[in-house]
Amino acid sequence: MGYTDLVGKVNDLDVLFSRVFGRVEMIRILFLPVLIALALNLNALADDVVVQMSHVRKVFDNGEHNAFTDLVKFQGDYYLTFRSCPDGHMVHPTASIIILRSDDLQEWEQVHQFSVPLRDTRDPHFLVFKEKLFVYTGTWYSGETTIPIKDYDLNLHLGFAVVTQDGNDWEGPIMLEGTFGHYVWKANQYGGKAYLCGRRKHQFDVRPRGEGPNVESAMLQSEDGLSWKKISLFQETRGDETAFQFTSQGNVIGIARRGSDSAQIVRSSPPYAQWDREDLDRYIGGPLLVRWGERWVVGGRRNTKSGPKTSLCWLQGNKLHEFAELPSGGDNSYPGFLDLGGGKAIVSWYSSHERDQDGKIVTAIYLADLKIQNPE
Repeated sequence: MGYTDLVGKVNDLDVLFSRVFGRVEMIRILFLPVLIALALNLNALADDVVVQMSHVRKVFDNGEHNAFTDLVKFQGDYYLTFRSCPDGHMVHPTASIIILRSDDLQEWEQVHQFSVPLRDTRDPHFLVFKEKLFVYTGTWYSGETTIPIKDYDLNLHLGFAVVTQDGNDWEGPIMLEGTFGHYVWKANQYGGKAYLCGRRKHQFDVRPRGEGPNVESAMLQSEDGLSWKKISLFQETRGDETAFQFTSQGNVIGIARRGSDSAQIVRSSPPYAQWDREDLDRYIGGPLLVRWGERWVVGGRRNTKSGPKTSLCWLQGNKLHEFAELPSGGDNSYPGFLDLGGGKAIVSWYSSHERDQDGKIVTAIYLADLKIQNPE
């Protein structure tokens, strides 16, 4: 670690220490060696931890556009979900959500598939809540056929869910009350309540029809996973996809996409009325935020010199340290992630970096195994 880097880390920790204990000079001097040790330890975490990626495999390809993944474990089985559409990435009423199940992460069977009439179902995400498994999807209104981009209307967004108690019988799709005009994205739960990100036009402005900077992101809350209400705004402009996680004390941390060129880390404490925001050093498309053991993992699409790639990073403070770049290219990202314990994990994502035997681009769903290697 260079001197400048060390000073920066010590200063960050010193600010945190001062917020907690106040600026008592003698105490700060006594704790300075501790701050330096913490700074050195945080840097070692990023630099010395080696992650091995293995068994990269394509798990689904039906010749359609398959994208936007998520993973979960429920009642001893593993579930993988994603959107599939014969007409491609954009808004089409032919899109559907597919749910696969496995007991060993190797062999997968389809257990459910659903769509919503006149709507493009996309971005499915799991939530285990009140002993049920929910799959949420944000939907664009399309009508009977594909509509041009100029007619996309954020104000016509509506959330839906399917729900199961055993993984076999599925109820829905059920319209999510309180989500009209909101594009719902990635739910989580804490303290017996469910939360998700809902982006919307400021005051449901009808001009212009698309998105643009006049989009805000709201934290929505639910008692039952189906009826939702706004409890706060955490982005007043350029609201976009945001992944939330909660600490054991109920504090929330989120990774928020900011359009196609940047991202932020957002933080709040109960009752989530006030938010802190800090810019990250990169754009993150389809952001993932999850715990792997004692570490935070951030994943998503990153722009590189060789094109967009799906990558995984350690989050330390407000810094990202990349530890894996997944085989990917073209249209890709939206990873799911499961901590399997013992330093092992599995990651899902979609990508269009491969072609079929006729040379046609394949947009498929992939999995890879991850394992933390002890530094030598």
